[in-house]
Amino acid sequence: MAYPSQLGLQDASSPIMEELMNFHDHTLMIVFLISSLVLYIITLMLTTKLTHTSTMDAQEVETIWTILPAVILILIALPSLRILYMMDEINNPALTVKTMGHQWYWSYEYTDYENLCFDSYMVPTSDLKPGELRLLEVDNRVVLPMELPIRMLISSEDVLHSWAVPSLGVKTDAIPGRLNQATISSNRPGLFYGQCSEICGSNHSFMPIVLEVVPLKNFEDWSLSMI
Repeated sequence: MAYPSQLGLQDASSPIMEELMNFHDHTLMIVFLISSLVLYIITLMLTTKLTHTSTMDAQEVETIWTILPAVILILIALPSLRILYMMDEINNPALTVKTMGHQWYWSYEYTDYENLCFDSYMVPTSDLKPGELRLLEVDNRVVLPMELPIRMLISSEDVLHSWAVPSLGVKTDAIPGRLNQATISSNRPGLFYGQCSEICGSNHSFMPIVLEVVPLKNFEDWSLSMI
């Protein structure tokens, strides 16, 4: 989860989020170099009296400042398209979980199990236990196995919602009458927090998401206890 005064992204817990962080750093470096070059040129223009009357009419200069931005855009677009295809790819998911957005809570259904479904409400501040996070803790966490591809089917019962877990690189809209899907996979066990990222109403910020990722053996014991 994010911490106070944190400037960067949350620590990556999935291969997709690692790729997104690498792409973020790659693009940020290109933007930094372009900004530095433009600032340097502006500074020279304001501080020197030397001018060259034929510079603005030179065909070579116009060719350079046309081709160079196109090359930079290609360097940004290629890794971006690669990550987009990786995020949409779903190969043999080990588990499928359907989540439905409501005003204002989430409901989950493990479609590979019979009668394994529950609602997930935010824990009120007055009911929080020591160590639990205000506005982020829920009464029923989503328990998932680690190091396995998991397919999330996301939709909504009433208005637009958005199911987002930043540390896993997942943010998918929940649209009434439409079934969206996303793939998540965690490299390590732990608790991962998210929230509804769509302005779905007055209480949209009180729709937290808590994923509890555990080893496969612990997940099997939990699923048997829930059925």
